[in-house]
Amino acid sequence: MISVSQVELWLDNMTIYLHRQLEQSDPQQTVMLGIHSGGVRIAAALQERLKLPNDIGTLDISFYRDDFSRIGLHPEVKPSHLPFEIENKTVILVDDVLYSGRTVRAALNEIFDYGRPARVILAVLVEREGQELPIRANVYGSRLALREGQQVKLNADDLGLTLQERQR
Repeated sequence: MISVSQVELWLDNMTIYLHRQLEQSDPQQTVMLGIHSGGVRIAAALQERLKLPNDIGTLDISFYRDDFSRIGLHPEVKPSHLPFEIENKTVILVDDVLYSGRTVRAALNEIFDYGRPARVILAVLVEREGQELPIRANVYGSRLALREGQQVKLNADDLGLTLQERQR
């Protein structure tokens, strides 16, 4: 178990690094997208700290995934919601955990269906070992090395994290 207070510290550090990444960016031209569902919650926490002027957008990348045979289609597909234009914007793409890289790849495919951003900054709460694609976060809260079969999940009712054995 990783406590809410520890996650809050990670979020504070992520905010500092995001401020540095955004020093040359126009806040009006910067947008934040959270990947359903954990990434949306992390994006909301970062948005509160960064005080960006645009609302948060949300992505449901279910139809962009390439690993349905392994993970199965999620029964609750939510629509993506982008209350802004993507074209020539700095996009902060947020997720809770970066593991294989497949979720981020799917999110990038969806983003480019909406337009061509000037830049994408990937911010994740946890970057763990085991990437299957050459994708790394620009900003992360923590890097974790987990045992085979272990996974880290954002708690449903708070911003704490739980380490658990993967369900088969």
